[in-house]
Amino acid sequence: MWQAEVRVDLDAIRDNVVALRSRTSAEVLVAVKADGYGHGMVPAGRAALAGGATWLGVATLDEALTLRRAGIEAPVLAWLLSPGLPLHTGVEAGIDLSAATPELIDELVAAARQAGRTARVHLKLDTGLARGGSPRAEWPALLESAAKAQAGGDLEVVGVWSHFACADEPGHESVDRQLAAFHEGLELAERFGITPRYRHIANSAATLSRPDAHFDMVRVGIAAYGLSPIAGETFGLRPAMTARARVTLAKRVPAGQGVSYGLTYTTPRETTLAVVPLGYGDGVPRHASNSAPIRIGGTVAPIAGRVCMDQVVVDVGDEPVTAGDVATLFGPGDGGEPTADDWAAATGTINYEIVTRFGSSRVPRVYDGEVRP
Repeated sequence: MWQAEVRVDLDAIRDNVVALRSRTSAEVLVAVKADGYGHGMVPAGRAALAGGATWLGVATLDEALTLRRAGIEAPVLAWLLSPGLPLHTGVEAGIDLSAATPELIDELVAAARQAGRTARVHLKLDTGLARGGSPRAEWPALLESAAKAQAGGDLEVVGVWSHFACADEPGHESVDRQLAAFHEGLELAERFGITPRYRHIANSAATLSRPDAHFDMVRVGIAAYGLSPIAGETFGLRPAMTARARVTLAKRVPAGQGVSYGLTYTTPRETTLAVVPLGYGDGVPRHASNSAPIRIGGTVAPIAGRVCMDQVVVDVGDEPVTAGDVATLFGPGDGGEPTADDWAAATGTINYEIVTRFGSSRVPRVYDGEVRP
């Protein structure tokens, strides 16, 4: 008997990738960083590859090496690299690494020589997000450094890439500006003799809404897990994660009863309270207090009172709930249960954060579908 679980439908991930592939002629990279957005990095990666993805993407070198240790041989790109990392381990494992400074190019050259093989590199240009990537004023220096290393045989520039800031807001003027800056960056790269096999800037939102930004590869993250990056659109994707638990206690209380820490909720009538054994220690945002919906039996009601570390309380009214009944926090929505989007709206965040929180908790993950975890 289980008490709480996160169920992940690997077939849904596979089928979402199939659907995304049908929208582009470019290759598809699926981001499996942050433990596969909470779905499990290795199982999600395998499901994505089964759906036709040709690349996997991660943030850190350790994540990339985890994929290799799991036996995944597909191309992997890791893009968040601090100075001084053992980059030779990534080069040895055939991992593609991102660089945005001449200094990191120098580290990659040293790593290639230590590994005894050419480093595969993607040069990142900051086209307007002002996060990672080379500033446009420093782009020529990065290209010069990379071209020199490539001529020396230590490095191969496999890709040039960037990332959108507002592609999840269709029609936002910054998307066109960033796309123009990316084209300019590619033209300058050619003048330095750099003609990468992969040019990529499209995230999930741009994959779904801007075919002119697909180039040679698109990078999909949240869409592969069945959640839309664009508000109000589902694009036929199926959410892969369901979070649920069994009620540990149900009890009748009178009207006027304060509930949970701080007594921020008071029962308006005699009612049944159901205790659900999931709290902020399991990924439930504390901002879900008095807001996020949970389905128990035929009732969907918001959490009553504050979210605790290990549990929440739901006011189910006169619903005949007993200990052991299933409480579904969110899922695909097929049975009338709330969705991750509902939880995001209730807590003032995005669906990305909801699933990533739950999947990276102490709650066991259980996998469904024909795709093997």
